[in-house]
Amino acid sequence: MEFDIGWILLGLPLAFVLGWLASRFDLRQLRLENRRAPKAYFRGLNYLLNEQQDQAIDAFIEAVQSDPDTSELHFALGNLFRRRGEYERAVRVHEHLLSRGDLSQTDRNRAQHALALDFLKAGLLDHAEKALIKLEGTSFETEARLALLANYERSRDWALAAEVASKLENAQHGNFNQRLAHYLCEQAAADLAHGQPDTARQRLLEAIAKAPDTARARMALAKLQADAGELPAAQQTLLDAMAHAPTAIPLMAGPLADIALRLGDITQALSRLKGLYEQGASLDVLEAIVRLSANDPAAGVTAHDWYAGHLEREPSLVAATRWIAGEKFEDEQFHPQVQRALDQAIKPLLRYRCAACGFEATQHFWQCPGCQTWDSYPARRVEEL
Repeated sequence: MEFDIGWILLGLPLAFVLGWLASRFDLRQLRLENRRAPKAYFRGLNYLLNEQQDQAIDAFIEAVQSDPDTSELHFALGNLFRRRGEYERAVRVHEHLLSRGDLSQTDRNRAQHALALDFLKAGLLDHAEKALIKLEGTSFETEARLALLANYERSRDWALAAEVASKLENAQHGNFNQRLAHYLCEQAAADLAHGQPDTARQRLLEAIAKAPDTARARMALAKLQADAGELPAAQQTLLDAMAHAPTAIPLMAGPLADIALRLGDITQALSRLKGLYEQGASLDVLEAIVRLSANDPAAGVTAHDWYAGHLEREPSLVAATRWIAGEKFEDEQFHPQVQRALDQAIKPLLRYRCAACGFEATQHFWQCPGCQTWDSYPARRVEEL
């Protein structure tokens, strides 16, 4: 049987036509998909601008399905999931990005940083730590170290926190001496809890050397000295603290009065507190003066007089309540009820308030329990702010 070359001549044009039609179909399909992806992307942006996060997520998912190789869409989708609190879905998105072999090193670092933020927001501190450590030496190094610092503070790992803070300071990203002193104070408190006063004392001395103007380390050292029976040394430590950290004097007035009463020599402490009160009236300093004056036969001024004098200087419901407590009235029948009502009314005024977030507490904190900010609590009560 002879092969007819005419079939080849007839088939070549047919194959060409079919190939052309197929290519046209593919191009039309590609153009259609490319048009759909930008539309879904811009629709998602529009939803975001109108704070419609649910619809924005749906639009970005559609855009990702149309163009799965676009990393920017994955980043946008992952960030949206994190903002909505859907941390598991955010982690999956960013882990998918990291698994891609075609991802650039810049985008890989960015995805690693986003993954670390997912873990931090989800409270998975161990996973977050591992993710952040991988960012050493990248463009996200500083952000990673700051996040690690916050992470170690939350987990109260003060040794690692100090290590990261030192790295940040060495890289000239701020002065961390005050924070490092706080870490040493925290470690000293742990040493005392474990019956290691000598180690605690050494840490406090190191904290004072690190940040001479810190009030916390000197106050903690004075308490340690007082507990050890070293009352004159404790008194001197507090007096030095008042000179180095005058803004914290209201916090030191009570401990200074306690030590003076234990020593049985209130003259020096009372004289110092009176001078400080004249420079700046403070409720805590006033209360310390009242306590010491009550034990000084030569004082000549009663608590009633001190509170009345404070009211002449500035209005104070706390001082007025204290004054009324010592006042004698013709009709004493309702005096106890009135006094209880006033004592209840001044309780909110005796709190301390964080200057960063407004969190109020009955005791003074060196680190706010609400926002974790250091040294954000003024030493004065709410009424005095």
